[in-house]
Amino acid sequence: MFHTQDQNGRRALETPLLTLEDIASSPRFLEIEVRIARHLVSIHEKSPRLARLKASHQKWFLTQMLFALQLERDESEAQSGLTPSRLYEAVARYGIASRNTAASLLSEMQVYRFLRKIPNLQDRRMHVYETTEIADTAMLSWFNGHMACLDELDGGNRLALSESTPQLFAMSQPRAARALMDDPSWRELPETIGSFIWSESGGMILHELVSRLTVECFEAERVYIGEVGIAELARKYTISVTNLKRMFNPTEDNGHAGWEKPRRKGRLWFSRGFMDDYFAWQATKFAALDEAVHWAAERLDASGKLGSGVTPVADCNPRMATSA
Repeated sequence: MFHTQDQNGRRALETPLLTLEDIASSPRFLEIEVRIARHLVSIHEKSPRLARLKASHQKWFLTQMLFALQLERDESEAQSGLTPSRLYEAVARYGIASRNTAASLLSEMQVYRFLRKIPNLQDRRMHVYETTEIADTAMLSWFNGHMACLDELDGGNRLALSESTPQLFAMSQPRAARALMDDPSWRELPETIGSFIWSESGGMILHELVSRLTVECFEAERVYIGEVGIAELARKYTISVTNLKRMFNPTEDNGHAGWEKPRRKGRLWFSRGFMDDYFAWQATKFAALDEAVHWAAERLDASGKLGSGVTPVADCNPRMATSA
């Protein structure tokens, strides 16, 4: 096993960087996909409103960039951090969302108390935001859930290091978010899965279905999920049956999903092509996160700040919002 230590003998990351190919080809990849799906479903169950902020591809990008901007804030620079104009500029560069959509997300997060303005700024005209404790806790849970899954692949210690070194998250999340936004294979969805991932709550629907997978589900051309009712899913994720049907319709029409019996009865199945595309897309996310964590750990190790014990994230990184 690969080990690194700083000059004081403190443990750093114990395993080398996993490549995209390492992750996608691992015999344990199905296991970690089920694990992360269950973890994300549990986040939804604890805070459905917050989970829905990342339940479509568009909102995922907006939320991740929002966190990245606030984590990169430099208090010595008044215009740094999360401001409406900087968020608009970031999403416009990638063509992900309109100015109005980004503004709506900021308003929604304030209404639900996931976001607030930073008080007592010298320039009262500046609107700089920070996320609140509940939002920070959920994002850190998202991050650590992925760390635990990566550890399952190679026996690493990413989760333990993240829990003992809050700076790791504060440095890794912005780098991973920007890497994924720059990556066409993450940003531009395969047609097979697009009708779900671009839809409101569609990401959560797929997490729910993937959370039910086992090795026995996989047959030659189809992957059987089990008995799944449209009304059951709609009720759990607080979306209309009509909207949920719209997610399934293109996938069914293209032969990538269906039920054993007429009128969407019996076991639900997806094609192997659908699942292969979904897993390949997810592997891109895991690879970006692992690269970011190794990048951050190397720099923290060199600075002598690695493994220094649990302290509030804000105390570890002045660019992190004080609510972290």
